[in-house]
Amino acid sequence: MINFNVPPYTGREMEYIRQCVENQKICGDGPFTKKCNEWMEKRMGTSKCLMTTSCTHATELAAFLAGIEEGDEVIMPAYTFVSTANAFVLRGGVPVFVDIRPDTMNMDEKLIEDAITERTKAIAPVHYAGVACEMDTIMDIARRHNLMVIEDAAQAVMSFYKGRALGTIGDFGCYSFHETKNYSMGEGGALLIRDPKYVEEAEIIREKGTNRSKFNRGQIDKYTWVNYGSSYLPSDMNAAYLYAQLEEADEINEARLRSWNRYYENLKPLADAGKIELPTVPEDCVHNAHMFYIKTRDIEERTDFIDYLKASGIWAVFHYIPLHTAPAGLRFGRFHGEDRYTTRESERLVRLPMYYRLTLDQVDYICEKVKAFFSPSQSWKNV
Repeated sequence: MINFNVPPYTGREMEYIRQCVENQKICGDGPFTKKCNEWMEKRMGTSKCLMTTSCTHATELAAFLAGIEEGDEVIMPAYTFVSTANAFVLRGGVPVFVDIRPDTMNMDEKLIEDAITERTKAIAPVHYAGVACEMDTIMDIARRHNLMVIEDAAQAVMSFYKGRALGTIGDFGCYSFHETKNYSMGEGGALLIRDPKYVEEAEIIREKGTNRSKFNRGQIDKYTWVNYGSSYLPSDMNAAYLYAQLEEADEINEARLRSWNRYYENLKPLADAGKIELPTVPEDCVHNAHMFYIKTRDIEERTDFIDYLKASGIWAVFHYIPLHTAPAGLRFGRFHGEDRYTTRESERLVRLPMYYRLTLDQVDYICEKVKAFFSPSQSWKNV
């Protein structure tokens, strides 16, 4: 069986975890957590990075810092993971869903302005598959309407838009290091902060509402409870696991891109023949090969296709159920405008296996099976 995902592993992870244990520092903000923070700040060019226990918690932190309150509206796509909406719902916010673009599966930037009301507080673009939203347009809209921008860059570590790292363009950016991501710490995330004026407040909320971060830096002689907050600090053992991969970030990225490009080259004839659709990467975007997907004709063909691949020893999956169709989406949010593409495109999309150390031979085998499914004879139906 070719798995859909295999968590990345470079070989030094266990050695770094052992160092944590031997140094008797396994809780939050230890040496490896600081190394990860510094790596992100230097590599991504952000003012401040704070590692968190998940991208979910990073987005919750961003919602606190953005001042989301009861009734505030946040514009976002419905084609995203539940955390994008939950972070604001927990603050009493209202997700306002707009339609996506069928080419990138990202929020259609041309629909955002019409969704703005007097209650709108923020825009939350989601960079699907590590491919950037049209950020110049989004930032211009935010500037003209005095809105915050919180980038859900969960899938976009090492992706860029016009030379800028995704997650660093908006006011806040949120990364994921879940086991399904390009770089993993099992469960984990990071909050990127563009404006230094938010750093102290972020540190306090992240440290259970205390000014302990200042104490740890020797800026004060004791720490105390100064604001609301919670515990968003990951274990240093998790950060140690991640740091081993950040040291090999370029190699991991290049390996994934090799697999992505091999898929694209092998399957382009099928796309040219109108059998499937392939991902679109706009000219100004540099993606990170977070996923490779194809689009089938409809949901019925997709179901047959996934079943066929499973019978061939290949684990492929579909992705999000649009949030505006879910019970909680109907309860907490609303869809603005017409759902022309969100539901239709979500029902066609299939994610093929993609992970570090996926071999080109495996990619070729998968592509052979994809081609066989869509061949004129469709001989697989008789198997």
